[in-house]
Amino acid sequence: MDALQARDLMTTPVVTVPPDMAVEAIARLLARRGITAAPVVDGDGALLGLVTAADLTCRLSEPPAAEPSWLRWLLADPSKAAIRYARAHGFVARDVMSLEIDTIPPDLPAAGIASLLESKGIRRVLVTERGRLRGIVSRSDLLHAVTGERVEPTDLPDARIRTAILAAMRRESWADLFHTQVEVHDGVVEFHGFAPGREVQRALRVLAEHVPGVKGVRDLTEPVLPLEQVML
Repeated sequence: MDALQARDLMTTPVVTVPPDMAVEAIARLLARRGITAAPVVDGDGALLGLVTAADLTCRLSEPPAAEPSWLRWLLADPSKAAIRYARAHGFVARDVMSLEIDTIPPDLPAAGIASLLESKGIRRVLVTERGRLRGIVSRSDLLHAVTGERVEPTDLPDARIRTAILAAMRRESWADLFHTQVEVHDGVVEFHGFAPGREVQRALRVLAEHVPGVKGVRDLTEPVLPLEQVML
């Protein structure tokens, strides 16, 4: 998926809110647009935070304040308690927004975006450049990297295509350049020689299909015989 970058996949323009927008208005905006989050930006477009549906609905389940006690005061983290209070009772975006935001640069490859979403367990990430919001990439946007990455084959010299395939094979531990030979005729790749099994044959086809200029793949390899059969 590395051919596509964040700038190719991001949704733009992004629905944003100003820092002084009322919480009730933000909730109506999210519901009307059918979205679950809105970045908070200032008048210059600088990213300040992110308001999510979870930030707004958490106030519905805010537990009643506990009775003050000396022990609770001693063990409590005042910073975390203050953040919870402001987000549960705030009136405007700046009071309820999340400040810890995952952002990516416009040139981050699709594979890097997918890894970030997976490792963080999040559904979206903001694309920023020099502190300014440029777009947003969600898991659904990444589907375009799976379904829309391939481009129409172009006419490239056969020698160039063959060189690219050989280079790609050298990077893969399962590819055997000694027993498998590559030929290219009018953009159609042919694999000759021997392959250890169907899995390798399939992987070779996929590898070739990702090389620009390839118009087709023909697998003419033969299966490698088990050692005991060779010795008979």
